[in-house]
Order: sequence, then C-alpha cells, then structure tokens
Amino acid sequence: MRVALGVSYRGQGYTGWQSQPHGRTVQDKLEAALSQFADTPIRTMCAGRTDTGVHGLNQVIHFDTEAVREPFSWVRGVNRYLPPDIAIQWSVFPEDPQFHARNSAQGRRYAYLVLESAVRPAIEAGAAGWVFRPLDGDAKREAAALLIGEHDFSSFRSAECQAASPVKTLRGIEIHRRGAYWRFEFDASAFLHHMVRNIMGCLVAVGSGTKPPAWMAEVVAAKSRDAAAPTFMPDGLYFVGPYYDPRHGIPDRVAAMDWLP
Repeated sequence: MRVALGVSYRGQGYTGWQSQPHGRTVQDKLEAALSQFADTPIRTMCAGRTDTGVHGLNQVIHFDTEAVREPFSWVRGVNRYLPPDIAIQWSVFPEDPQFHARNSAQGRRYAYLVLESAVRPAIEAGAAGWVFRPLDGDAKREAAALLIGEHDFSSFRSAECQAASPVKTLRGIEIHRRGAYWRFEFDASAFLHHMVRNIMGCLVAVGSGTKPPAWMAEVVAAKSRDAAAPTFMPDGLYFVGPYYDPRHGIPDRVAAMDWLP
C-alpha cells in the first residue's frame, strides 16, 4: 500500500530534512516514528528537502508498506512517537499507485516572514527573519516582477546544488505587509538549493535602497552567484508545500498556514 502524509515541523532544532548519520534531521525522526508505529522499517520520499533551520508547513511524503492501518491512525498513531515540533497533519491513500511526492508535484510554494524593526526579534526568534532598516515595498515588488517566468537562476544557486538544470519557472512572488512584518510568497515549478534565500537577499538589498530595482535583471543575466547579494538567514523561511493534480486528493492547506501572518 502506498501512503501519503502531510508533515508540519519547526526546523530550528534539526539539521535539515534529509537523513544524516547523526540522526538529527526531520526525516530521521519521522522515519523512526513511522517504523515504530508500523512495527517495520519505513523509508520515505519527500516533496522537497529543506535546510537547517527551515520550517515545513505541509511537507508531503509517501512510502510503501504492508502494514494495514486506517488513515486517521497514520496521523494520531505516528504523532505519539514524534517530538512536539514535528506532527503529521493528514494521511491519504492515493488512488494512483504511481503517485510520487516529488515527481508528481506540479509546483512548490515557499513563504518568508521578515520582521522590520530596530530591535532584533525575541519571541519570534528563529520563526522570522530580521531587518533593521526600513524596506520599500514598491521597490521590492518592482524587482520581484523581473524574476517571474522561466529563467536560468544560476545567480541564485548554491555551490552544493544538485539540480540537473538551473532553469526553473517562477510563477509568482507576492509581497504583503502586516504591521512590522513582511510576508514574501514564492510559487515555482521547482526551486534550486538556497534559491529562495538568495532571492531574499537581493530583495532586501533593493528594499533597503542599497540597490535599484532594475539591478535584479542584471543579477539574472549574469548567471553567476557572485552577482547576487549574500544568502539571507534561514530564520523565517517556510516550505509551504507542493501542489498536485486534484485527482490525487492531496490536501494543499493545513492549519499552520492560517497561523503564519
């Protein structure tokens, strides 16, 4: 049986999603809980790997198992064995046996929450990025518009990126403000390693007046990481989740999406 699950997690206490020998990753904790609940080893495939400190709202995973459980049992039963900052949100038995959490995704979404304040965050430490200079929303939106569409995003790609091609389609960037907080929303076919954090570094540079909006087009055209701003902090970055053809019946919303300002 193929099972698909939605997972939410706070990334501060983990060295990213992908399993590591030291075991301090989200995948390691999740697979240990799944294996304990199912009483058999379980290995998972996720929709998109996240880095150290990056949070997940609706990370989608799938796995195959011979263990027979009701859908709600995969939620409540597995959560019993998970730490407080990781929780299964839903479970689905895909009708299509070929459903694949990564390969079946039509796109992926990220959100970045940034506090604009003269004083560093405390309550929201790790849950929000921070800038102490005022940001110009119109300038950021003008620069972001230059990234929409299919481009070679080599300028926003980390040296460790394993993607076969730097060409991706960025479908949308929305920028909103609520009080002292800025929320950036990214929608793309797929993302390169550190792509969102590197774009954020450039948007903050434009928003703070260090660079003009038109500079973003120069960064894209350069196809060189050296042309872009430094990588922005992981604090405040959320993998909102992937989305699929409706026929798969995969939920694209969880409660935490309403919590995030």
